[in-house]
Amino acid sequence: MTVRCLRYGASPNCDNSMPLPRSQLISMEQTPVYHVISRCVRRQFLCGKDASTGKDFSHRRDAIRSRLAKLVTIFAIDVCAYAIMSNHTHIVLWVDQQRAFEWSDLEVAERWTQLFAGPAVMQSFVAGHDLSEAQRGAVGTHVTRYRQRLFDISWFMKCLNEPIAREANREDGVTEHF
Repeated sequence: MTVRCLRYGASPNCDNSMPLPRSQLISMEQTPVYHVISRCVRRQFLCGKDASTGKDFSHRRDAIRSRLAKLVTIFAIDVCAYAIMSNHTHIVLWVDQQRAFEWSDLEVAERWTQLFAGPAVMQSFVAGHDLSEAQRGAVGTHVTRYRQRLFDISWFMKCLNEPIAREANREDGVTEHF
């Protein structure tokens, strides 16, 4: 994802010629709403019919919609609007950081394990097994990290884009960046 400084959180000294790291662009204190753009590389076609090859990738649009719908049930991030174009997406996200802090440790663990298996101790915690004091400490450490990720735009976009890219690469028979 490339975000130029003319977008939210622009630096007053920014010349708009170089992308800034997200850490310098995103400030939850200033605004919880962000417009993100994710582009395909290598002139890849994301969805619709590719006029140059004749291949129809319309099914990817539904995959992106489905993935977005799943992610908003897991993350403390809502999708306000989106547009899926032939080679990129535009998504307006609202980050509800407070909601993530209101979730119990178990709810955070359950949400995270819908996306990733996580370590065995987290799987045991979600399954309701008795844990030792050391294991509960490890769970606490993981939950703290996962809670932060569940309102992180970068993690949201990674969880959106990675499965779509893997499937597209499988379809195209390549292993490069999508």
